[in-house]
Amino acid sequence: MNTWPVWTLIAVTSWGFWGVLSRILGDALSPELGQALSTLGLIPLLVPLALREGPGLLSASRRGVGLALSGGLITCLGNVTYYSALHRGGAAATVVTLSALAPVATLTLALVLLRERLNRMQIAGTGFALVALGLLNVQPDGALLSPVVAYAVPPILLFGVSGFLQKIATQHLTAPQAVLCYLGAFVPVALWYGLQEPWPAAIPPRSWILVVALGFFLGLGNLAVITAFAAGGKASIISPLSNLYPIISLPLLLLVGDRIGPREWTGIALALVGAVGLGWDGSSEDPRQGSRS
Repeated sequence: MNTWPVWTLIAVTSWGFWGVLSRILGDALSPELGQALSTLGLIPLLVPLALREGPGLLSASRRGVGLALSGGLITCLGNVTYYSALHRGGAAATVVTLSALAPVATLTLALVLLRERLNRMQIAGTGFALVALGLLNVQPDGALLSPVVAYAVPPILLFGVSGFLQKIATQHLTAPQAVLCYLGAFVPVALWYGLQEPWPAAIPPRSWILVVALGFFLGLGNLAVITAFAAGGKASIISPLSNLYPIISLPLLLLVGDRIGPREWTGIALALVGAVGLGWDGSSEDPRQGSRS
C-alpha cells in the first residue's frame, strides 16, 4: 500500500493550521523572534527522533546530512520572510496562497538539475500560477510590483529550493534521519535569533501558546512531506499537492475576520488551480516522459 498520499494529507492539514496561526499571532513578535520561539514546538518531534536516530547519523551519508541541514536552514529563512510579509501588512489570505506557489521553484530546479519533464497539466498549472501572480500584483497607482507580491516572492523561492533539497536528501537518508537533520537545523537558527533580537518586555501566555503551536504544525508538516518522499512519492506530485494547504487556511482565515475582494478571490482560485495542475501525475499521458521522482 502506498502511504505517501496519507502523509501528504497530513502535511496539507498541518500547514493549513500553520498558515492561520501565523496570522493570529500577528505582530505580537518580530518575524525573527517568532522563528526562534516557534522552534520550541519542534521539541515533541525532535527529542524522540534524536534518541532513536542520533547514533545512526554518525555512519549516515554526509551528502544526505548536508542536503537535509541545508534544506532546514533555507526553510528558516523562508519562514522569516513569510512572517515579514504578514508583519508588513500583507493580506494573510493572499500571502498564504502565494507562498503555496513554491512548487514552481521546485519544478524549475527539477527541470534544470534532474532533467525532469513537465506534462501538459503541469505546464498549464504553471500558466495559471503566473496569471494568479499577475492578478494579485495589480496596483491602482501603476507600480510595477505590489508590496504583497514583492514580500511573497522570497518565501516562494526559498520554500521551493527547500522542497527540492528535501527530496534529494531522502535518496541518501532514511526518512527519520532526514527529518532529524532538517528540523535540527532550526535549533542553531533559533539560538542566533533568540540572542540577537530584542525581546518584548513581556510575552502574554496566549502568544506563547500560539508560537509553540506554530512551530509544531510547521514541523509536523515537514515531517510528513519528507516521509512521503521517502515512501516513494514523486517530488513533482507531492510538492504541489502538499502546498494546497490554503484550502484549509482560507476558510479559517475568514472565520477570524479576514476580508478578500473579488480580484483577490480570482487570483487565489487560479493559484489553487495552478497548484493542482502542477501536482498532476500525467504518467498515463506520455509514457516516454520517464521518472519524475
